[in-house]
Amino acid sequence: MALVIVAVLAVVVGIAMPGSGHVERSLVIGKDIRQVYDVLNNFRRFPDYAELNGSDPSIKYQFAGKAYGPGAEIDWTGDPKKAGDGKLTVASAEPGFANINAAVNNAKIVWNLDNDWRGADKHFTLDMSREGRTHKLTRVNWAYDVQYGWNLIDRYSNLYIHGAPDAFIEYSLSGLQNMMASVKNVDYSDLIPYIVQTKPTPVLMVSTQIDRKGGLDALNETTNDAVKLLTDTAKKLGVNVTGPRILVVSNYGDQTFTFDIALPIDTTTITVAGQSHDLTAAAQPQLPNAAPAAAGSAAAPASSSSAAAPADVAANTPGSNDKYGRLIIDQDVRATMLAGGPALKGEWNGTYAGVPQTRDELEAYAQTHGYKYDTVVNRFYDILARPEKIDTDNNITQYARYDVYLPLSDAPEQTPEQEAGMQPPSLDAPAASGSAAAPASSSTAAAPADSSSAASN
Repeated sequence: MALVIVAVLAVVVGIAMPGSGHVERSLVIGKDIRQVYDVLNNFRRFPDYAELNGSDPSIKYQFAGKAYGPGAEIDWTGDPKKAGDGKLTVASAEPGFANINAAVNNAKIVWNLDNDWRGADKHFTLDMSREGRTHKLTRVNWAYDVQYGWNLIDRYSNLYIHGAPDAFIEYSLSGLQNMMASVKNVDYSDLIPYIVQTKPTPVLMVSTQIDRKGGLDALNETTNDAVKLLTDTAKKLGVNVTGPRILVVSNYGDQTFTFDIALPIDTTTITVAGQSHDLTAAAQPQLPNAAPAAAGSAAAPASSSSAAAPADVAANTPGSNDKYGRLIIDQDVRATMLAGGPALKGEWNGTYAGVPQTRDELEAYAQTHGYKYDTVVNRFYDILARPEKIDTDNNITQYARYDVYLPLSDAPEQTPEQEAGMQPPSLDAPAASGSAAAPASSSTAAAPADSSSAASN
C-alpha cells in the first residue's frame, strides 16, 4: 500500500511539474555585433570556446552541412561519462548576414541540439544586442529551451536543468568572451571577400624597407626603384615579366615597414653564372634542433624578414641559395616560387594607405569565420591590379585597385558573400584622399577570377 501511495504521489507531482524547461545567461562582449554574429553563425570556432573541451579533453569534432549560416552543423564524440555524443545545427539567423550593419541593433541565432539530455525540441537561442555609449559592445543572451511533453521522467529532469545545460551556457559564454578578445577590433562590414585558388608563380624578388614616417611618398619611391631593378634584372636574365608588382609583407611595424617587392616571370628555370637552376618555393629557415614551422597553407609567398641581406647570404655567390632557399641572382635580387593555394582576397580602391586597413579586415574576418592561417609562415601580399589614372591637370580620375591576399591553410571553398553572389561595389570616381581608416575594400563590379594567381593579376 505504501508503494502504491508513493507511486501515485510521484505521478501526481510529475503531472504538476512543467512540461517545458528554460534557462538563460547573458554576458557583455567587447566586440561589435557583426563579429559576434559571425562567430555564432558558424561552428568553426566552436571548439575554441565551448565548455565541452574543458569537461572532456578527449572530445573529437566533425563539421558537416554548410560552412556558415542555417544548415551549418557540428558533431562531437566524447567520453559517455563526460561530454558524450551530440550535434548542433544552425536552424535560423535573423537578420541575414548581408543585413548586419551599423543600423541593426539586434540579431538572433537559433541552434538545434541533439544529445543525451532528456526532452524534445531542444535548442539554444542566442540573442545579441548592441550596448555601450558608442554601441560597439554586444550583449549575448544565451537561452536553452526544451519540451518534456507528458513523459514524467523527462519532466523530473527539469529539476536538473541548472546542472549540465546551465553550466554549458555559463562556461561557454565565458569562453566566447575570452576567444573574442583575440579577434582584431576592426569593422569589416563593408568588406566582400572571396576565397580564391592561387597558382604557383615564379618571381624575381628584392627585399626592402621604409620608415613609416615617410608615408606614401617613401613607399612609392622605394617600390618604383625596386620594380626598375627587377625589370632590368629580368632583361639581363632573358626572362619576361608577366604581371604587375607584388608586395609581400614582412613586418608592418610601428616605425618601419619591411617588405618584399616581386615581379612574376614566365619561367621556372633560370640560368645564373652559366648554370641552370629550377626555382623552388622559399621557406622559413630552421634553427638547429628547432621544431618544424607550423603547418601552413600552400599559398605561402614566403619572404625575407629584413631589408638587409643576412650575413650568411652576403657571403654567398650568384647561383647559390640563401637561407630561405631562394636562388641568389646578385647582391639584391632573388628568384623563387610563390606557391599556390587557397587565399582570402579583398579589394581596395584608393591610395596604398587603405591597404593595411584591408589586411586587418581580412584577418578579423578570417578569425570570426574560423579560417586557419599563419601570417609568419604564409605572409600577406597585395597586387597592384589597376594603376592610378591622372588627368592633364594632375587630378586623380581613377584610384588604383589593390588585390589583398591572406593565404589560408584550412577554409571552406567559398565565403558566405561569395556563395550569395555578392560583389564588391564599383568605385569610378576617387574618394577622399587615402586614409588608412577609409571604408573597407570597394572595387570593380567584376567578380574575382576562379584562379587568382599572382601572375594573372
